[in-house]
Amino acid sequence: MNYKLELNTQEPNSKIVFNNILFDAFKVNVIERYTGDMRKNPILCEVLFKVRTLGDDLIEKRDGNVRVKIKGDDFEVYQRLAKTFKSYEFKNKLMNRKDVEQEYVHFILSLVIANYQLN
Repeated sequence: MNYKLELNTQEPNSKIVFNNILFDAFKVNVIERYTGDMRKNPILCEVLFKVRTLGDDLIEKRDGNVRVKIKGDDFEVYQRLAKTFKSYEFKNKLMNRKDVEQEYVHFILSLVIANYQLN
């Protein structure tokens, strides 16, 4: 499945960061909320994601809601993956970026499959 990953789209001085994963048939919007100073030491406190059609219509989960909050062990895994994107090695291409991006996309896709009924 083809995808395009858009990382860190945010407004200046905002404590909310948007990441998007665009697939052939749908897209996933990942919303990260931070506490603390965004320039010095931001702390990831909450992660949500929503699935949309390519026409920006929200797709409902199996329970009727439209968003999923990542919590528990999944939140810890997400924190580790998000931290990798901010690492010196990733920014300076000292590690295989494609593998890191693919691990992130596969993790989010596993959560999408677990929570949504996609036809």
